[in-house]
Amino acid sequence: MRNVINFNENWSFSKTQSTVPVSLEGEWEKLNLPHTWNGKDGQDGGNDYYRGKCFYAKEISKSDFDENELVFLEINGANSSAEVFLDGEKLAIHHGGYSTFRVNLTEYLKEKSILAISVDNSPNDTVYPQMADFTFYGGLYRDVNIITTSKTHFELEYCGTPGIKITPVVTGKNAKVDVKAYITGNDKCEVKFTIRDGENIISEKVVSSGEAEETFVIENVHLWDGMDDPFLYTMEAELVSDGEVLDKISSRFGCRSFEVNPEKGFILNGREYPLRGVSRHQDKPEIGNALTEKEHREDIELICEVGANTIRLAHYQHSQTFYDLCDEKGLIIWAEIPYISRHMPTGRENTMSQMKELIVQNYNHPSICMWGLSNEITMGGAGYETLIENHEALNDLVHSLDKTRPTTIAAVTMCGIDEKYVHIPDIVSYNHYFGWYGGNVSMYGKWFDDFHEKYPKTPIGLSEYGAEALNWHTSNPEQGDYTEEYQAYYHEECIKQIMDRPYLWATHVWNMFDFAADARAEGGENGMNHKGLVTFDRQYKKDAFFAYKAWLSEEPFVHICGKRYIDRVEDVTKVTVYSNCNEVELFANGTSLGKQKKDKYPFFYFDVKNEGETVLCAVAGDCTDESKIQKVDTFNEDYRMKEEGSIINWFEIDTPVGYLSINDTLGDILKPFKGKIVLFKTLLKLKNAMGGDDSDKPKEKKKGGKPKVMGFEVAGFKLNSTIIDMAKGFTVKRILMMIGAKMSKEDILEINKALNKIKKK
Repeated sequence: MRNVINFNENWSFSKTQSTVPVSLEGEWEKLNLPHTWNGKDGQDGGNDYYRGKCFYAKEISKSDFDENELVFLEINGANSSAEVFLDGEKLAIHHGGYSTFRVNLTEYLKEKSILAISVDNSPNDTVYPQMADFTFYGGLYRDVNIITTSKTHFELEYCGTPGIKITPVVTGKNAKVDVKAYITGNDKCEVKFTIRDGENIISEKVVSSGEAEETFVIENVHLWDGMDDPFLYTMEAELVSDGEVLDKISSRFGCRSFEVNPEKGFILNGREYPLRGVSRHQDKPEIGNALTEKEHREDIELICEVGANTIRLAHYQHSQTFYDLCDEKGLIIWAEIPYISRHMPTGRENTMSQMKELIVQNYNHPSICMWGLSNEITMGGAGYETLIENHEALNDLVHSLDKTRPTTIAAVTMCGIDEKYVHIPDIVSYNHYFGWYGGNVSMYGKWFDDFHEKYPKTPIGLSEYGAEALNWHTSNPEQGDYTEEYQAYYHEECIKQIMDRPYLWATHVWNMFDFAADARAEGGENGMNHKGLVTFDRQYKKDAFFAYKAWLSEEPFVHICGKRYIDRVEDVTKVTVYSNCNEVELFANGTSLGKQKKDKYPFFYFDVKNEGETVLCAVAGDCTDESKIQKVDTFNEDYRMKEEGSIINWFEIDTPVGYLSINDTLGDILKPFKGKIVLFKTLLKLKNAMGGDDSDKPKEKKKGGKPKVMGFEVAGFKLNSTIIDMAKGFTVKRILMMIGAKMSKEDILEINKALNKIKKK
């Protein structure tokens, strides 16, 4: 019989070991799994975290196992390439840091053997991901197990398979359930399939192990109905020979029907079921991606609290623990591979193997409803022939492995909607950051309406959108200020536009949690992406979290925004309250400021006199929330963003009333003719500072070549109104800050001085 033994404890680890170890002599660090070596240096900024090969080693003895058993090593996550050795002999190699793989150790085991696993997250041009906005933590960061079985057993080595494939199809009140088991060894056995509803047996059938497939009909089926009723059945499979059970496995499954309609959005079990949720990365402070079940459960509870009914699990295969939790909670999941940002012509085989493992290992999860082919892969342009061919091959592979789920992509804003790549998958979503990376937050609705009008038969969704927020605050939020107030405003405006467009098949906030991106240097804390609705440590829910809770959650609550923004200089200040209740009343030092009834959107705004210290209390039904503000004469500088190594600070910029400055947007600067002249000269300076074009770099041939505008290459994309509108939304200062120290402070002040002479139009 099968036995699964956790093998996490008492490993030896080395960063310096240069050869495959055949003993545990020398300097080794003792540790337990899961583990990453980038838990600290992958989160502190500088893009200097260790990327290389490290060794894990452990003694294993043949005598620990029955001589008639097979012994398999199961590795659930080794990022990103791994080699397995036993007493110095290489037994396996695996490329792909997020999926399970297994190795048969049986015939190589000795009385005392040294099991060694090399794990390597070094840069290369064949294994994805290589360029992306998150840290590629190295290590054995998920469970490692030993699995023992009889010689005849359900398959273990094929793509990390669970050994059983279950395909439910709902028709009317019944469900047809096809099941197939995969077997290695003697084909003269029998397989007994059993469907259980909890402890109750629904149906049983026995088939020959040579075919090992059967069809069941569940009458009056209990549907897996999303978050309303995520009911799960269990399929058991027993491998039997002469009355003896040789192996036994089981898998939960759910019976549901769904479709994605270009007009009505996502439809679950025959009813419209708008998918509104978040994306999730899998890391936490210091432990990186080496999460245990405790951390996974913490994340799922916070996601459910905000009211999300869908998660985009970016940008790779997540833990089976988390997929299981999604099944149990009734969340609709977008699962994808890390084919991201930079297309590598030499990486095609790796995209295919990672996709195959993703589907084979996760086919039975009812929560998963779409397979993601890639994310922002056209950062360098959308017309490369190998990129198109790679997506067509992936799309065909998915359909050959799974005929029940659609394919999708997350396309980057700059990719035009007419590009061939956009129309390869069954459904499509776009990553847009209007109002954060240029443009204006009001652009979402029009962009999606334009797409929907031109391609009315193509389901369209919003796969990423967000704005960063740290503990900075202001009463006059502006794009790029990293304040909690701007993030909240941004999401309010996005929510309004999404609510008005039910045809959007899914929307996913980027991101549920702040996460590590060691190359980042933004917002005053390096090494982090701060677009989360919740802080990296999961200890603080930002105001935007409650904006979504007010929209999506049915649990009554009320929340006063700005609890960390106490000191305020204005005589009358705006206070925002979020609630999913129909009416909110706000009190200031016990005096009612009036009641407001909810109109279409769950946001309430009050003007509050700011005198001395004011205790605020919001009341909505039986729910209350309190905060306080206090009047100060001078703005509290603890609330203003401070960036390490910033080229220029806010107080060094002259902003005469009625005249332009580098704090103005490109759109405003382009209005007066003199502004165009200054901007053109600035672009020439930037071009020179950045070293001109990149004509010396090798490029793959692309149909149509790369367009140039004013001497600048436009990253492989044809100019379109979206790109132009986004560019107009950037301030000159923001552009210079994002580019980094390519120009001196003196150069920037000279540009500002020239703009200060030009009247605003």
